[in-house]
Amino acid sequence: MPSTPHLAIPMGDPASIGPEIVLKALAKESLRTHCQITVIGSRKILEKTYQHLKQIISADAMIDPEQLSIVDISLEGQLEIGRGSAVTGAASFTYLQEAIAGTLTGKYQGIVTAPIAKSLWQAAGYNYPGQTEVLAEAAGVEKFAMVFVGRSPHTGWTLRTLLATTHIPFGLNYSKIVIAGLNPHSGEEGKLGTEEQDWLLPWLAEEREKRSDIELIGPVPPDTMWVEPGQAWYGNGSKTDTADAYVALYHDQGLIPVKLMAFDRAINTTIGLPFIRTSPDHGTAFDIAGRGIANSRSMEEAIKLAIKLTARRMNLHAA
Repeated sequence: MPSTPHLAIPMGDPASIGPEIVLKALAKESLRTHCQITVIGSRKILEKTYQHLKQIISADAMIDPEQLSIVDISLEGQLEIGRGSAVTGAASFTYLQEAIAGTLTGKYQGIVTAPIAKSLWQAAGYNYPGQTEVLAEAAGVEKFAMVFVGRSPHTGWTLRTLLATTHIPFGLNYSKIVIAGLNPHSGEEGKLGTEEQDWLLPWLAEEREKRSDIELIGPVPPDTMWVEPGQAWYGNGSKTDTADAYVALYHDQGLIPVKLMAFDRAINTTIGLPFIRTSPDHGTAFDIAGRGIANSRSMEEAIKLAIKLTARRMNLHAA
């Protein structure tokens, strides 16, 4: 086990903003001093991206690919920046597979994934819903979930939103977790839906019995559950009354408030894997690729969180 984390960064779809945000994020020396980083992708594309963007933005905003450790995987086919294809979809899948293989052998302790286009994976013949499912399959795990994390620039408060899961690997000794109801007003005692009474309330009672180290609150009406997090995020309420995490029972119930509050700095991390995986919470943005305007903040935050989580896991294994 190395003394500092070693992270793999597959650069995502090569026609997307992936190469740009990787070069911009890794220009922050503070990120590179706390871990080893290997970028997995095409060196030629990274170099072309760097040379092209130097004509548009300051070279200081990016790292020169010559300074990077790169696992070079040549692109098999033609590339036009901003226009994804089956070729670029296949390339991004190959980059991820290489990162996974290195992680499973212990070369890397974590993966920070740049964005891919699911439709282009499918065009290339890879029928997966997304990177999360590929990671889980390769790791041989069946129970996994997505957690979205964002740190408020206004108050420093950390928002953690989970999509229907109960396990939080964030080093919290005692956790306070709020669970949303499924129906409006949490079903209003069966008048607006019976799912809460049929399975959610019994499940919560069972979990409270099993998990004495977790305070489970709910089901809370989903339209009001986000009031306290919003107040803590923007600084017009008390942070002490908020929970450590909020569980949404379906995708948009959790992701709409996350994107409203933390669109440019939210991070997606996959729990349940035997290694750390984080990613920026945004897509490929083909429409702005090559223009020098892609925001790398979410990628930077994803790397920071990966460093923190891998270091914690390494310390636990060493103890």
